Amino acid sequence: MTGEPNTRLADLFGLAGWSKGELARLVNRQAAAMGHPQLATDTSRVRRWIDMGETPRDPVPRVLAALFTERLGRVVTIEDLGFVRHGRAGKRRDVRNDDNPDGLPWASERTVAVLTEFTGMDLMLNRRGLVGAGAALAAGSALTSAMQDWLRTDPSPPVGIRRGGDPLHADPAGFDRYEAAPVGSQEIEALERSVEVFRAWDAARGGGLQRKAVVGQLNEVGGMLAYRHPDHLQRRLWGVAANLAVLAGWMSHDVGLEPTAQKYFVIAAHAAREGGDRPRAGEALSRAARQMVHLGRPDDALDLMQLARSGSGDEVLPRTQAMLHTIEAWAQASMGRGQAMRRTLGEAEELFVSDKGDVPPPSWMQMFDEADLHGMQALAYRTLADHDPSAALPAQRHAKQALELREGGRQRSKIFDYISLASACFIADDPEQADRYARLALVSIGETSSHRTWDRLREMYRLTGEYGGYSKIDDLREEIEVAMPSNLRKPPNARTAPGARTEPRSTRI
Repeated sequence: MTGEPNTRLADLFGLAGWSKGELARLVNRQAAAMGHPQLATDTSRVRRWIDMGETPRDPVPRVLAALFTERLGRVVTIEDLGFVRHGRAGKRRDVRNDDNPDGLPWASERTVAVLTEFTGMDLMLNRRGLVGAGAALAAGSALTSAMQDWLRTDPSPPVGIRRGGDPLHADPAGFDRYEAAPVGSQEIEALERSVEVFRAWDAARGGGLQRKAVVGQLNEVGGMLAYRHPDHLQRRLWGVAANLAVLAGWMSHDVGLEPTAQKYFVIAAHAAREGGDRPRAGEALSRAARQMVHLGRPDDALDLMQLARSGSGDEVLPRTQAMLHTIEAWAQASMGRGQAMRRTLGEAEELFVSDKGDVPPPSWMQMFDEADLHGMQALAYRTLADHDPSAALPAQRHAKQALELREGGRQRSKIFDYISLASACFIADDPEQADRYARLALVSIGETSSHRTWDRLREMYRLTGEYGGYSKIDDLREEIEVAMPSNLRKPPNARTAPGARTEPRSTRI
């Protein structure tokens, strides 16, 4: 007991709208449903949790997390409630504070606990049809300061995790996790193949349709990690967990669940480091950086890219380095730093062509090919064109090259290319070509479950306002307004960049 109010719990309690007596009764009822009928909580105890900072014993924090998750329609973890988990903290200083409420970084067994708890809560929201954006995104600088030194060190030997065959049963860290059991190489191979299937589906159709399946698979892997397998199998399991967590994060980002996505990216970075794959950890953090640029926070993105690049280690391949550079360039473009962006993209091109291909790329890099390099360059130049219209011409050139190189099964990427190309044409005062490419995007955009494609299309829509009176553009605006899903007819999360063109007449979506 700290003697100080638990402000995080108090804030959530106020949002939930319960009385202290109601919460006490709900805790007892939920605990019984979770197999703890002996739990007896009363109003005075709830008051001590909120007003005096008392930390209840297990399973109460997990019970409270489940209750608030269901009540608020978003994932609420034990850390969100202001409770500190008990257990080994690892050899590091205590970095838990208001800027780092999750107490990053996590020890090995803590990563398993967070993974299974968070996926279990996420699945519970899916079952009940609840959605929500969750708490605010953590700042890139906060994540960087918490994880900088940790990412460069080797993970500590795990303790407190059961070895296969041990009859002792560890307490479950989350919900919906099946009874954990040791697995062999064949099961892990099947899991690795499933990652490839999910990854291909996401690239083709967007994150909305298979997100729950990926989260459920990740939850099961968390159960497997509750056992200590032989080192070579344990590393592969951590690798599967990292890949699934990145996919869960990317799919969550794709449908607008931004804080949920960020949490999965952080989980992925932890899992990759536990598996000894620092380049994978860096790539996971680069996803969080891309998310930040999309949301109009390029300064946070640059903080995360610094961590991603420095934490990737010496084993990162040139092509992976090229990919990281393109994300950094996009952030620079968003801030209007044209010279820095061009320099960074030049380095990306040099790194890409220097990759001799004598070392097979990891599975998670196989999606980044020459088409993606041009696609990211098109996006960076198109973003810079909001500050410097002369960047619209190279944006068009790279977008066309990306489209020529795109292979089948990359429908979402093609839509992004068409939108970048159409936007660049509008900025370059070529409405005829802009209309053509915008319609190509509109033809297939409804076949995906990606909210991000609609976000980008809405940004392009704003550029059409300068061409009022052009019959084709007026028709295009009307078609976009009709096609836009009703739940997405709101301004995108991204802030308007300084110097960007704004809509001169009323915008209806």
